[in-house]
Amino acid sequence: MQAREFMTKDPITVSADTPTPEIARLLLAHGISAAPVVGDGGIPIGMVSEGDLLGRGEADRQARRDWWLTLLAEGEALHPEFLATLRNPQLTAREVMSAPVVRITETTEAPEIARLLEEYRIKRVPVVRDDRIVGIVSRADLLRALAAEHSAQHGSGHTSERPGVVGEIIRAIDSRFGHNYTAVAAGAPRETLPTAAEAGLTVTDFRALTADFAHHNIEHQEEERRSAAEKRQHRVKDLIDHHIADESWRSILHHAREAAAHGEKELMLLRFPADLCTDRGRSVNATLPDWSQTLRGEAAEIYLRWERDLKPGGFHLAARVLDFPGGFPGDIGLFLVWRE
Repeated sequence: MQAREFMTKDPITVSADTPTPEIARLLLAHGISAAPVVGDGGIPIGMVSEGDLLGRGEADRQARRDWWLTLLAEGEALHPEFLATLRNPQLTAREVMSAPVVRITETTEAPEIARLLEEYRIKRVPVVRDDRIVGIVSRADLLRALAAEHSAQHGSGHTSERPGVVGEIIRAIDSRFGHNYTAVAAGAPRETLPTAAEAGLTVTDFRALTADFAHHNIEHQEEERRSAAEKRQHRVKDLIDHHIADESWRSILHHAREAAAHGEKELMLLRFPADLCTDRGRSVNATLPDWSQTLRGEAAEIYLRWERDLKPGGFHLAARVLDFPGGFPGDIGLFLVWRE
């Protein structure tokens, strides 16, 4: 069973600049406890919940319970005293949201979603299509889906075939010079070449040849750029679709321990295209404090695991731009650092 079959479609979202009182009113009006925060183009960049608005201490939880029940009972606008319990009514979603956010696609299977909710201790996960949020799966959605599947009295199965994609690259060869060139390269007797006067050659002919070469060279470079861009997009899709399992995380930590035993001070955990970041690596390149909020896919999951498992032990996580093709951030490295 895939996410598209039981997700809540067109979920309620807020922008990064939405004030916290407005978020509280929105959550109450729709009877929900959290909402995705989206950036340009509907890209999910975080999640804001009532816990983010009110804090997570024992006193905060008690206040949240009392005021939420009161508000639900009254069914009216937010009580002034409730607004006073917000961390800071002047804050926006960007300043209180939890980020980065784990996300899934419409084809993510239910067992994998259950594992992600459990692994990252989250209650809901946004569903994206081409980076744009199209749904959300909560624990309740997942439980209802699994319960319905379990109670079904008949099995259902289907076979899907993925059509093969066949690609051909055809390169043009300049036939005017190819025959003579291949004959000489193969060791065949050289033909007697005419003199310049006999061939009627002019400087215009040579300039045309130079222009042809430059034109073909430009086309070749454009082809290489297109090919590289396609490879980056495939890599980004793979990194978004792939989720880190416990076994993979343990393997990463094992490699880090081996690196330390060999005198290394850090280990690159992941190399990924800057396109995986919501801002294409600008925050990482400028070393802005909120660079982690731009991470997506596997990079975001590594950050969350570091924050949970390794940060308390004194480990640092650093992101650096590794190359600058065309003057723009290319690949980014995510490094686990244990020594300055």
